[in-house]
Amino acid sequence: MVKKMNPKDITVIVPAYNEENTILQVLSELKDRGYSVIVVDDGSTDSTSELLQKFKDDDRVRVYRHIINRGLGAALKTGMEAALFRRPSYIVTFDADGQHDPDDIENVCKPLTENKVDVVIGQRNFNEMPLSRKIGNLIMNLITLIFYGVWFPDSQSGLRAFTYNAAMRINVKDRGYGVSSEIISEIKKSGLRLMGVPIKTIYTPQTISKGTNLAIGIKILIKMIINILKKL
Repeated sequence: MVKKMNPKDITVIVPAYNEENTILQVLSELKDRGYSVIVVDDGSTDSTSELLQKFKDDDRVRVYRHIINRGLGAALKTGMEAALFRRPSYIVTFDADGQHDPDDIENVCKPLTENKVDVVIGQRNFNEMPLSRKIGNLIMNLITLIFYGVWFPDSQSGLRAFTYNAAMRINVKDRGYGVSSEIISEIKKSGLRLMGVPIKTIYTPQTISKGTNLAIGIKILIKMIINILKKL
């Protein structure tokens, strides 16, 4: 049975670190579409924290703050725990830098409402992606395959959708950008059904400067190799 999509059934997690140029627009667009939002300010040092004060009395936006910058993985974990406490039907992760189109939330949630899968990850168009980001993401796709045994065309996409039950079974430990690969590992480990859905990506100087580039991909690879050697 297909469940009709209702924005009130969806909680959107927005991890944010130094996003003063985009955070207000991103939150405004999510609110305009009727979503409940959880923002995790991951120790921002710019004016992001001050800007988020505008939502202190807003019932649809809840702001959590890490005193220091703990990393994307830690921010997502905090957001996921807060979202699960609310018990929504669906939980979505959404980047704060303005690269995602809020209308794509319906696209990634639709297969969940149709009970086709348990998790959906938005797939960006790699032909449109800047070269440095394309190489970084390719490296992370290979890392995900080598270390976790899963090939996914866009393992580093920040736009994901989970059913409540699926989100309950995702337990991430990586505090940094490696969390994206770890989420895919958790999906496999838990036997959850996964699919990708094409999404629009908005490239600006702000969005290009964020995310997984070549340098970050190499750092994550070195870190994972060191962790394996420690276990030998």
